[in-house]
Amino acid sequence: MGLTEIYTQPFFTNPLVVNDDKTLEILQGFQREHKTLPSKYFYDQHGSFLFDQICKLDEYYITRTETAIMQQNIDEIAGMIRPNCLFIEYGSGSSEKTKMILNHFSQLAAYVPVDISREHLFNSAENLNRNYPNLIIFPLWADFTKEFSLPLVSNEFSQKLAYFPGSTIGNFHPTQAVDFMRNVASLVGPGGGFLVGIDLQKDSEVLNQAYNDSKGITAAFNLNMLANINRNFQADFIESQFEHLAFYNQQAGRIEMHLVSKQEQMVTINGIGFDLYK
Repeated sequence: MGLTEIYTQPFFTNPLVVNDDKTLEILQGFQREHKTLPSKYFYDQHGSFLFDQICKLDEYYITRTETAIMQQNIDEIAGMIRPNCLFIEYGSGSSEKTKMILNHFSQLAAYVPVDISREHLFNSAENLNRNYPNLIIFPLWADFTKEFSLPLVSNEFSQKLAYFPGSTIGNFHPTQAVDFMRNVASLVGPGGGFLVGIDLQKDSEVLNQAYNDSKGITAAFNLNMLANINRNFQADFIESQFEHLAFYNQQAGRIEMHLVSKQEQMVTINGIGFDLYK
């Protein structure tokens, strides 16, 4: 999905002293002139469910386009994977696209799906295990935007291959994307591989329709982030007091998703208040 921002006027400028890195990340985002929330917080259990529904929408072209590309080139992709490879998927979700690779390449040492949405991750891993009983699966609950350690794999593997589909890398600012790819390179090591999906620029109308679907599922997905922040960061956002705004930023060359305050209000995060303005 696109960059997400809370669109408000600036308010809080005092220095923050917080021990929890995740809470500090949220609070620092709210110190900015245009307050921001990291896109990874879209993906609690309900957010992951909503995203699966988004992928099925007529307006959301990304999933079916990438699926078609994978289907057309799967033999070439599979041919580049070494036998006995450790296959690592970033932001695995339902692992739907992974099935195409598994159907064409069975000689994997293990599959490591990495996702921030814990319940969705383990449910997907269980479903995958039923369909591929001979595949060794190590679901890893982690924030893949940060460095993380792989689980210990008992059997030997020939290489590590990272897979990052869905154009999710477009959620990052350029410097964040560079840092992320450096982390991937460090994880897979010399001789490792990286297969990534990147969306190309489209007609703005196509993009705007994709993120403003007629069923309002993308809007619900965006607003659900507030519920996720409430649960995990002692916040008191009321979803009905915000509205979804998504548009293609021509100058930046990206889709942006905003949460716009409908009224003047104060919200608190971890006991710290922020004034928001309509």
